[in-house]
Amino acid sequence: MTMKNEASIVPRNFTDLIAPTGNVYETTMIIAKRAKQVTLKTKEELNDKLARFVSLTEDPEEVFENREHIAISKFYEKKPKPALVAAQEFLADQLTYRYAEEKAEA
Repeated sequence: MTMKNEASIVPRNFTDLIAPTGNVYETTMIIAKRAKQVTLKTKEELNDKLARFVSLTEDPEEVFENREHIAISKFYEKKPKPALVAAQEFLADQLTYRYAEEKAEA
């Protein structure tokens, strides 16, 4: 999903947020879980891209400037925050969620 670069603090209409679930806590958990998924996916992508620049022969004390490494890091720093992405997806009805089934007592 591509989002334009928005401010990290965006006012939201409270009734729009709780309308799908009817409960503020359920809405919060759905958005939080999706934000965690976005965070993990982004972290994996970043680590994969940065792993290309790791050299096992480098001296750990040696510090050098790698322009590609810096450019990739800056790109990921400018991406929207995971909570903002999750809230946007929730409000746009792009998330599918289900409730865990309760275990039957024997």
